[in-house]
Amino acid sequence: MQPERKGAMTGTRDLTKNRLLAWLFLAVAVVSLTVSAGWAHHGWSWAVDEQSTLEGTVKDVSMAPPHPSLHVTDAGGTVWFVELSNPSQTARAGFTATSAKPGDIVTVLGNRDKDASKHHMKAVRITIAGQIYDLYPERIRTK
Repeated sequence: MQPERKGAMTGTRDLTKNRLLAWLFLAVAVVSLTVSAGWAHHGWSWAVDEQSTLEGTVKDVSMAPPHPSLHVTDAGGTVWFVELSNPSQTARAGFTATSAKPGDIVTVLGNRDKDASKHHMKAVRITIAGQIYDLYPERIRTK
């Protein structure tokens, strides 16, 4: 009976090993998909190379991932979606949920969407009430 028991244990170990390998494979696949989606999301290819300035009034502030953002109404009444950096980088720049509120005057330096019909901008620097927040200091190009 001893050999049977050893064989049963080996079969159980093989089953456990196969399940572990299946879970490991699934975990690697999920992480790979998540990382590749993240890389695709975080590019700048959708934006023009030239930086421009947007001046307006903060309509609302969102600190939700993947990127905190502002809606800004310009002098002509157009509402712009202004994307900030990722949450940790935005916080390192000093910008928090209380840094801006609806009605605040804001100046945004950033890169606009290549599609001119979209009122979308990626901010590299924002200025509110004289306070400067450099979200992407390495990308700031001033004249």
